[in-house]
Amino acid sequence: MNLYIVRHAIAVQHGTPGYEDDSQRPLTDPGRRKMKKIVKGLRRLGIELDAILSSPYVRARDTARILASEFNMDDELGFSENLVPPADFEALIDEIHGQYDVGNLALVGHEPMLSSFISWLTTGHMDARLTLKKGGVCLLSSENPYQAHRATLEWLLTPALMVELSK
Repeated sequence: MNLYIVRHAIAVQHGTPGYEDDSQRPLTDPGRRKMKKIVKGLRRLGIELDAILSSPYVRARDTARILASEFNMDDELGFSENLVPPADFEALIDEIHGQYDVGNLALVGHEPMLSSFISWLTTGHMDARLTLKKGGVCLLSSENPYQAHRATLEWLLTPALMVELSK
């Protein structure tokens, strides 16, 4: 299985009046535009997706919908509380195992949870030092992701590089 780990795009800043509930912060217009370019960069790499699973927070949901729209996958988009920080990684893996028998799954969520998840799957610990920027994408591959700590980090691409690929 290939797991494409996607951090949500640029959102309304934390503490902005009218968005006191952190889960309700949407993407900014520049964030939406940039995410569309990032997704075009994924397409240019020949990426294929079978399903998308997203945090239900508005900014992640908006990001996942852009991804789903570009890949014509609106019907393969799901939402999971297991992608809301702080996440229970075992519960997330159980959910993936129980509901997503696919070859290519995108997970859309938040930092620092996603970096910890990547670390946990690749090293068995949550303390590897890596950063997934807003709109960044990471590919993990695994013969059996349902056994913890069994993924290989194939690549981690910055949003700037993904935008360049979209051209």
